[in-house]
Amino acid sequence: MTETRLSFKEMCAKFDVTPRTLRYYEYIELLAPEREGRSRFYGPREIARMTLILRGRRWGFPLEEIRQWLLIYEKEGTQAQMRTFVDYADARLAALEEERRQLEETMSELRGLRDETASTLS
Repeated sequence: MTETRLSFKEMCAKFDVTPRTLRYYEYIELLAPEREGRSRFYGPREIARMTLILRGRRWGFPLEEIRQWLLIYEKEGTQAQMRTFVDYADARLAALEEERRQLEETMSELRGLRDETASTLS
């Protein structure tokens, strides 16, 4: 079976990221593509890491936290990485709950003022 390798351009297209983003992830050592001359190739490991990076970003994790989490796998293995993920996820969920509470409060306040203003127009 041939191992999947994507070029720089293919990697950008597959994950819908800009070349600048992909270069930045390499710069901060989230990704380490194979290099052949000036060309970069991304194998299964880098493709999996990119999937995890983008998933983490979508959930609001800072890049440094994602980088640390990926390093845990390299140094301590899957179990340690999963335990750390649970801790990170718990903290992020708590932060999201607080954001939701604040948003609901703001919406309620705005709705009340809007309704009050609208009633004076009648």
